[in-house]
Amino acid sequence: MIKRLFFVLLLLKCPITYAQTIKTDILVIGGGPAGCSAAIQGARSKIKTVLIEAGPQLCPSMQAQTMVTIGHGHNLPSGIWGEFRKWVTVFYKKTPGYDTAYNAPLRLEPYTGAAIIKKMADTVKNLTTKLNTVVIAIKKDGDGWVVTVNQDSKSQQIKAKLIIDATPNASIAEKLNINFKPVDLIADNHQSAAYRTSIATGDGYPEQNGDKTPPSGNYPQLPLYCIPLSSIVAPGAENLLVTGKLFPGDDIQYLPNQLMLGQGAGAAAAFCAFFKTTTHKLNSRTVQGELLDFKSYLVPFADVNQNDRYFRSVQQVAATGLLKGGQKLDSNVPELLFMPDSAVNTAEIEPVLNDIYTRTFLWFNREKPKPKFTVENTLSLISEITLTDPKTLHISMAKAWKSQYKFQSDFDVNRPITRREFAILVNQFLNPFARTVDLSGRFIN
Repeated sequence: MIKRLFFVLLLLKCPITYAQTIKTDILVIGGGPAGCSAAIQGARSKIKTVLIEAGPQLCPSMQAQTMVTIGHGHNLPSGIWGEFRKWVTVFYKKTPGYDTAYNAPLRLEPYTGAAIIKKMADTVKNLTTKLNTVVIAIKKDGDGWVVTVNQDSKSQQIKAKLIIDATPNASIAEKLNINFKPVDLIADNHQSAAYRTSIATGDGYPEQNGDKTPPSGNYPQLPLYCIPLSSIVAPGAENLLVTGKLFPGDDIQYLPNQLMLGQGAGAAAAFCAFFKTTTHKLNSRTVQGELLDFKSYLVPFADVNQNDRYFRSVQQVAATGLLKGGQKLDSNVPELLFMPDSAVNTAEIEPVLNDIYTRTFLWFNREKPKPKFTVENTLSLISEITLTDPKTLHISMAKAWKSQYKFQSDFDVNRPITRREFAILVNQFLNPFARTVDLSGRFIN
């Protein structure tokens, strides 16, 4: 009799225990701009996401009611930051004297910005937001995590496959005794190929060591930046990504940086959850492809925006290093320019092509192209790598030059090919973006 009674009580207790445990794929800890952006992207990538914030509202540092101007980031409306910009412009468009131009510095009241971010988060499926929720304990659970939280004086457990530490000072990493150091793009040992794994970009990186001159190998030169995927991966801990410390979380001037970085972290987390893998097996190309699907910039080109039908082609080819931009420094706002109408220099593309394709070394030795790469050179190279009949390729390209690709120039195989034309054709026929790179940006054989 006693055993049967114990069994009944155990059955009654099980549903209560289960109800107190929340299961999710991604848990974002910290409801600041980076955390909100990460949660929004994770959920938009169709991954179950929970966002927790210790305070009573999201973006707690954005509560001032005085109009402020965000001076940088307005030339790069990347992804969620670009979406946020549009919402702010719509909100203030009837305000007398408010500049709604595409590239105008953004002016807003921080508390209005916080409300807009909350509205964006509230409209996303697969996202649950929990306020007044404090982390009490955290421990590993296989490849995932078990986090004990206290919400409104009630204890709960959250089981997550992956955690994004979006707290301002990376307090979760600290709680786990992980010595997380943010990437320093000014450091002499910065790997110059890391831009190939870019998950966030912009024009307002905080110069952590202002007295140090950036090494010549850095690309792009500060204050423009690309944030590599490796910079958010916590060392020594599987399935933990960190966005804290990289940008000041309490300074609204870094709002663009926070939103772009958070979106990159959300896409990386979604990759791990979707492919059932860990952060140490991240594939930067797949993560970058997801970010491009959501109109994020990988490289901060100011002269090829998202309205360009070949925005993605330019971004993908640039992320391989085949065509790098040039920095414009003769204005108050530094810009990285792709220069789409300039001619392609053979010296720029040859070493990268030889790194990506085994056949190109023989092709360059045989063809010996002139300093300015021509349309004929490009078609010959495509034919060599794809094993396409040269005559067939010429005929089809002549027909598609203006009708399909919408090129403005006439089809002339003898003239130098422009950077825009080269990026479009190489991206379609050779797809160098598909070549895998490791987290340092080196091509993997």
